[in-house]
Amino acid sequence: MAKGYWIVRMDVTDPEIYGKYVAANAEPFARYGARFLVRGGSFEAPEGTARSRNVVIEFDSYETALACFHDEAYQAAKAIRDPVATGEVVIISGYEGPQPGA
Repeated sequence: MAKGYWIVRMDVTDPEIYGKYVAANAEPFARYGARFLVRGGSFEAPEGTARSRNVVIEFDSYETALACFHDEAYQAAKAIRDPVATGEVVIISGYEGPQPGA
């Protein structure tokens, strides 16, 4: 089964309140087995428009990734984030097909 991913790009206007969102999302992320592959860090955006914060979160499946997003506890955390962050969240299924050079 292919893994599921959140690809998140955000601009944050109030880091202190955003920190409260991070604290609040810890419980649902733990419950759904979320694993951070990217959490901020250095980046370059050679094409398109960049956001200041980039995150990639891995889940065991696409269905688990969706369930976490729609979970009541995550939605409560998201309500903390919404007034102080603008961006995109894409929930996507992983790829398990052929790879270049394989």
